[in-house]
This record gives sequence, C-alpha cells and structure tokens, in this order.
Amino acid sequence: MKKLLIIFTLALHTGCAQKGPLYTKAIEFLPGERLAELKTSTLKEVSDLAASVNNPGMLWAHNDSGNGANVYLVDKNLKIQLTCKLKNADNRDWEDMAVGPGPDPDKTYIYMGDIGDNNARYPYKYIYRFEEPVLKPGEEELEITAFDTICFQLPDRKKDTEALFIDPRSRDLYIVSKREKPVVLYTLRYPYSTSDTLTAESVMTLPLKEIVAGDFSADGKNILLKNYEHIYWWAVPEYKPVTAIFQEQPKEVPYKEEYQGESIAWARDGSGFYTISEKGGGEKSYLYFYKRKSR
Repeated sequence: MKKLLIIFTLALHTGCAQKGPLYTKAIEFLPGERLAELKTSTLKEVSDLAASVNNPGMLWAHNDSGNGANVYLVDKNLKIQLTCKLKNADNRDWEDMAVGPGPDPDKTYIYMGDIGDNNARYPYKYIYRFEEPVLKPGEEELEITAFDTICFQLPDRKKDTEALFIDPRSRDLYIVSKREKPVVLYTLRYPYSTSDTLTAESVMTLPLKEIVAGDFSADGKNILLKNYEHIYWWAVPEYKPVTAIFQEQPKEVPYKEEYQGESIAWARDGSGFYTISEKGGGEKSYLYFYKRKSR
C-alpha cells in the first residue's frame, strides 16, 4: 500500500498516466440499487443531484444547458415536489451543485454551478448561492429572488469544468476541470466576494480524465469523483483539508456505467451515494443508490 501511495503522489505532481490496476476496488459498497425510473419530461437532462438537508430523504436536481434556471426538489421516486426558479438568472451551462454551509452558520445553502464550457469560450463562470428552501404543504413553485452570484475566472485559460463541491468545514469551494489529463483542481477560498470577479486558485492536478461530478460527504471524511466510466472514492478516518485527502490512494467503486451519467451525491448520513444519468439517446434513466456496507 505504501508503494501505491508513493506512485499516486508522484502522479499527482507529474501528471503521469494511470493504469486501472493502480486503483484497488472498493468492496465497501453494495452494487447500485435501482430506486426509481425517471419519467417526468420536466427533468429531461439531469446534470446533477445533491441531498437535501432541510428536506430529509429528498434530493435536489437540475437540468443541463438550454433549460430553465430551475432547481427541483424530488423524492426517492423522482417525483418533483418543489420547483425553485431563480429570478433573472440564466442556465448557460449548469453542470453541478452542492448543498452545504454558507455565511450564516445556522443556515444551509444551495450552490448552483454555471461552470460548464464545452467549447472553452467563456471567460467567466458563475455560482449561484441561496438559502436552501423548506418544502411547505401545498407549495409547488417558489421564486428565488434573494441569491448571491459568485463570478470567477480560471487562472490559466478558458476550459470546461463540470464538477463542483464544497468543503463542509472550511466552506471553500472546489472545481475540477474535465477535458484534459491530468485534470486540474481549483479552489475559491472562503469568504468569497459576491461583488468582485474572482480568480480561482489552481491547487493540484489529479491523474484522471473527464471528471463530470464530485461530492464531499457531510462529515468531511469522504470525497467522490466520477467520470463516465469510473467512480473514485477517497476516505480518511478524520477530517483533513481537501488537498491532503487527495494525496491518499483512492479506491474505485464498482459502477454500472450509465448513459451520460453526470450525477453523484452522498446521502446526508454517509450511508451511501446516489447516481442518475441524463435522459437521452433512447435510454431510460434511473436513480441508483450505492449502499455502504459499514462505516
């Protein structure tokens, strides 16, 4: 194991290509359990999920580019319970979201990442932050008028990014590039201005490719990153900064490849994680749950 850790650490800094055998298989998770089929046409291109804090047992979801600036609260049967519309916001290329802490320590926030850029042409990216709504009886739609806009640019060049997650302790935001190998990890250190244009900090590279989603567990001990074919899992016994966690050797969770699968989300209690694919290509889309055997 020590040798593997050394190899991985060297690869992080040199960008060496990795071969499959380097990543040990994670036996800590059961195979993905199919919970529900996505049948609503409203969620026609699901680009990410995030587990709700204020609405236990439910998930937040959103569509990819070309759709409305809406965030949907869904149950485990993928039925929409609440539609949140961000007033005067655009869905240029919404790719990932996170639920976590923010400026008020007594509240939970949704971070909606308009960070995609397939053709590497946009100089600026945006993250919309707003207080996580609470579902009220009889309420089906909610207009979000109070939200912060975090505008930032990358320090090197224009590029596509599709993974966003938040450190639950430091409140730093992390973004991962997609269309390069190795991929680059960027951060926006808290507190981040909502009035100035920020420049994200490039902190390290990871010897992976096509990262399309990521999530940090609520206890700060687990990180998941996924591409279209693999799910990588980092776990530490106690909270560490993100860069320290990524110095550890990841495990690869056995994953049944989904059509255009770009979503991953930890359950709030850390008991496992959810995935779902974008609905398209004539393929059906399902919500899966990968249960963790023990903690």
